[in-house]
Amino acid sequence: MGVVQYEGELGEVSYDTPDGQQTVNVKLKRQFQIEDGVIVTLYDTAETVTDQMLLAALNNHSSTKMKSIVTTIQRTQNRIIRNTDADLLFVQGAAGSGKTAAVLQRVAWLLYRYRGNLNSSQVILFSPNQLFNDYIDQVLPELGEHNMVQLTYYQYVNRRVPRLQAASIQERFDADQEGVNARASQLLTSLTYFNAVTRYAKRLGRDGHLRFKNLMFNKKAFFSKDKIAELYYSFNQNYNLGNRLDATKQELVKMLNRRISGEMRSKWVEERIQTLSKEELDVIYHEYGGEFKDEEAENKYLARRIVMEAFKPIKKAIDHNRWMNINAQYIHLLRVTPKLVKLADFGLTEDEWAGYVDDQLAALKEKRMSANGISVYLYLYDLLTGKRGQREIRFVFVDEVQDYDAFQLAYLKFCFPKARFTLLGDLNQAIFTHNNARSLLQQLGTMFDPEKTKVIQLTRSYRSTKQITNFTKAILKDGEAIEAFEREGELPRVLTAPSEEDAVNQVVATLAKYQADHDTTAIITKTLTDAEKITALLKEAGQAVTLIQTENQRLAQGTIVVPSYLAKGLEFDAVIVWDANQAKYQGDAERQLVYTICSRAMHALTVTSVGPVTDLIGQIPGELYQTK
Repeated sequence: MGVVQYEGELGEVSYDTPDGQQTVNVKLKRQFQIEDGVIVTLYDTAETVTDQMLLAALNNHSSTKMKSIVTTIQRTQNRIIRNTDADLLFVQGAAGSGKTAAVLQRVAWLLYRYRGNLNSSQVILFSPNQLFNDYIDQVLPELGEHNMVQLTYYQYVNRRVPRLQAASIQERFDADQEGVNARASQLLTSLTYFNAVTRYAKRLGRDGHLRFKNLMFNKKAFFSKDKIAELYYSFNQNYNLGNRLDATKQELVKMLNRRISGEMRSKWVEERIQTLSKEELDVIYHEYGGEFKDEEAENKYLARRIVMEAFKPIKKAIDHNRWMNINAQYIHLLRVTPKLVKLADFGLTEDEWAGYVDDQLAALKEKRMSANGISVYLYLYDLLTGKRGQREIRFVFVDEVQDYDAFQLAYLKFCFPKARFTLLGDLNQAIFTHNNARSLLQQLGTMFDPEKTKVIQLTRSYRSTKQITNFTKAILKDGEAIEAFEREGELPRVLTAPSEEDAVNQVVATLAKYQADHDTTAIITKTLTDAEKITALLKEAGQAVTLIQTENQRLAQGTIVVPSYLAKGLEFDAVIVWDANQAKYQGDAERQLVYTICSRAMHALTVTSVGPVTDLIGQIPGELYQTK
């Protein structure tokens, strides 16, 4: 009956059932608000959820956990929740439009809709950071469902390559947005490069450029890389790359077994048998589970067990493809990139690219890798080893998709080939992919069947008061499309101060006001360094504040200080933007960041600045804010 409740107006309404389409005549819709078994109020409505009921819900205080929206679902949100046709459902929603809440409701509905054929382990959500994961982890249990697999993209890739350390969320945010590194990043994150890596891997089996390495045992080469290469190239080159590597692995196992048989007669093995303790023998005999024919059979079994145990690291290395030199292969890919793509299309010269590759090689030797390189590295590895992705995953959800690049999204589609994708985000809130966000939809059109793609836009913002929404949308160049919900509040404040000391005093005074009226206040800074500095200054002024430094912390009630990149997707009763001056937020590159920070506020917003405020705020019409 959800279609009648959330979609239908009065009159004739149709909805699908297991027995086919049903048509009913809706004569009255009445909504009840019930608390502790008592009807508090009721509304008759010709629409869906009434503005009165929605307004009552939105006037509540924020908390450290997101709540479900089951009582306030809007018509467009319901279309997101119940879509079953699209292989790609793309939700473009303004800040505070309820896109994340609707998608979590969608997860619950899908688990209910396909109960018996779908479980929560077959659904995966990629979120912006671990702080956000913690924020939303109560929504599905509240709706009676187990939580789906929930992690960030970089948690996912870091688990795949635990020996390498990818750039942290702070390092990615602080990365230089100009120069050679920025242009190289544009290349590595492009769909053009994803296709180039695919072509490179397909040719590897024929061009002799596969990189192998020695399998070492006791500091000696157990199987040499030359022998492994000889094995690989002895197989029919018409085999695909994965099959050829599997055949090589099987041959290595056969060679290992022959070495085991030969090694069983070695003196060290005989000596080891003599030193076996009673406890060790008891374990071995118990595992054998029978009696030996004679002493020779017993000694032969013991010798094989000892040699197999000694050679276990070699067997493990074979099984885990450690005879492939993926690091050397990755660097080779980077070296030959000028033959795969036109560097000039990305503003790069061959000398600049060669210098960039040298830097990546130096980082790799220190077991470090750039945020952009880790996706390329893993995709190359998967192609080399013939991996076909996690085919059991049925639904993939990606939140804050505007901060993903085309390579990452193409790689996710490769990793989950049987899944339907729901991507949600706000192209106005891109803080990691400033230059790519606007072309995202166009690039997705080449990854997914346009006939099975549905785009839903959410333009109405429910999070903030009308005054805050009108202020934040004025930051954007094309913010007119964002609609403010009719919830009244005070105008945002923009406060400038001649010195840092005066600005701190303004924050202290603002906190005194906010703490009386609101449960959660966030002081949002641009960087972690800024957050650490204002935290120290406020504590010196006697303020009780909690600094959020990493994504692994939990949100706390009261006043928190948080850098901008950790505030993504969150909302707070009141927000104080710390030191939004012209030097700190310059030009269009920072416009989306300023919008993202300010749009975290539900009920109250204050922007502070030491010296002149950034032009991104200064250009907002004066009637949309106050200065006291």
